[in-house]
Amino acid sequence: MAQQHDVYLGNPNLKKANVAQNFTKKQVAEFLKCAQDPVYFAQKYVKIINLDEGLVPFKMYDFQEKLVNNFHNNRFNICKMPRQSGKSTTVVSYLLHYAIFNDSVTIGILANKAATARDLLGRLQIAYENLPRWMQQGIIAWNKGSMELENKSKIIAASTSASAVRGMSFNIIFLDEFAFVANHLADDFFSSVYPTISSGKSTKVIIVSTPRGMNHFYRLWHDAELDRNEYVTTDVHWSEVPGRDEAWKEQTIKNTSEAQFRVEFECEFLGSVDTLISPAKLKTMVYDEPINRGKRGGEIYENPIDKHNYSITVDVARGVEKDYSAFIVFDTTEFPYRIVAKYRNNTIKPMLFPNVILDFAKAYNNAYVLCEVNDIGDQIASILFYDMEYENVLMTAIRGRAGQVLGQGFSGSKVQLGVKMSKTVKKIGSLNLKTLIESDKLLIKDYNIIAELTTFIEKNNSFEAEEGCNDDLAMCLVIFAWLIMQDYFKEMTDDDIRKRVYDDQRDQIEADMAPFGFLSDGISEETSFTDDEGTRWNVDEYGDRSYMWDYNL
Repeated sequence: MAQQHDVYLGNPNLKKANVAQNFTKKQVAEFLKCAQDPVYFAQKYVKIINLDEGLVPFKMYDFQEKLVNNFHNNRFNICKMPRQSGKSTTVVSYLLHYAIFNDSVTIGILANKAATARDLLGRLQIAYENLPRWMQQGIIAWNKGSMELENKSKIIAASTSASAVRGMSFNIIFLDEFAFVANHLADDFFSSVYPTISSGKSTKVIIVSTPRGMNHFYRLWHDAELDRNEYVTTDVHWSEVPGRDEAWKEQTIKNTSEAQFRVEFECEFLGSVDTLISPAKLKTMVYDEPINRGKRGGEIYENPIDKHNYSITVDVARGVEKDYSAFIVFDTTEFPYRIVAKYRNNTIKPMLFPNVILDFAKAYNNAYVLCEVNDIGDQIASILFYDMEYENVLMTAIRGRAGQVLGQGFSGSKVQLGVKMSKTVKKIGSLNLKTLIESDKLLIKDYNIIAELTTFIEKNNSFEAEEGCNDDLAMCLVIFAWLIMQDYFKEMTDDDIRKRVYDDQRDQIEADMAPFGFLSDGISEETSFTDDEGTRWNVDEYGDRSYMWDYNL
């Protein structure tokens, strides 16, 4: 029975610091055995909260023993696990072992939310309180967000963000459900905090998650499978959890959906079920490493080729470290089109962004540049065209029923640099993009672009990023898919994408229409229409011809 003066802040389950402990020979032997074998320690001394039975010993499954041994024997671990498989409890038991049997170490428990991290620390603290008193280290500090032991070991719970843990030095970091960390937070974490962890000689990193599309977790996992990094992979199948069989599977699918089951329990990197690009196609898309990676966010896959035609589409953010200012460079010389470079940065100031665009545009044979101008993009386009005197900035004009029409050198009141992302432009661009990618008419090698496509979903009769995800690069693709369907694109590249796509799919189109035939209702075309903004236009306001080119439709 613990004496009141020996306990920490009146808690009879905790020993305070600087209390002498007399060990028996058996306890010494047991202590040494536990120090060498974390599985033995967890099985014999760790207790967990069971929803049905309350506090119970941690009886590990076979895959959990494998996990702990991998943690113990390897510096870098990444684990792909189904929901409700005891992954957090398994890691917590190992972190508890690490803190007790290693002096002067700092352990970080990081999750997508600070509250989740504190909950994990709470589980560890419960397990610690129920250890035999002779095995405990004395407590120096004990609260909801951290704890410190007499052996100078510390455990800190925080969110997975650079701001939460910046300036700290860790010996081991546990990243829980890393696939659910927002992209901009993961980027910030890996650029500022992670290098200080991975550069040590004995530091450990444990990443455990259920998949959620092609994000940072997917990239680390995929690179580990290809031996591009030092991570040891552990893949746990749902059937390895006792009690889960085909009957359980059928019941779970009935209560959720097959698509959800594949992601949450089969651990497939499918992304969202309502993606613009079909999951079947997304699964086949493979990224490559760039041949050159710039310090400011640029990545190059192909260097400029003399006499090749290039186009750049731009999506501009406000520089508030959430959305990204981005652009993509396309080689439109031959079919299929290829992405040859991309830029993506969430910290660059809008006024500095035109300089980066200009550098890439000049390097890629004075590429044509098309900016999205709904927000501050018009400033970017204006700086490029007027201040920097870059002539190949594309503009649009309203041309009656055609709506926004692409070209250069327009005059009149309904003219602007760049393109406004209206509902019509987005719809046309999205549907064309789907056709381009799924028919292999646009080749994509970039990881970030593919990742955004896995979370670019249908929402309210439109397409946008899933909650917590980004679509800046995806929108660059949408702009490009709209661009190549414009008549002026034929003059830029001497190519007619619409004719080529139609020719490729003519047989299918004719087969689809054959049962109905082609009918004319004899009704003449409307003489006016209302655009997305509610403005009514007469067809003959500008006429059916642009002075720049003839319509050949």
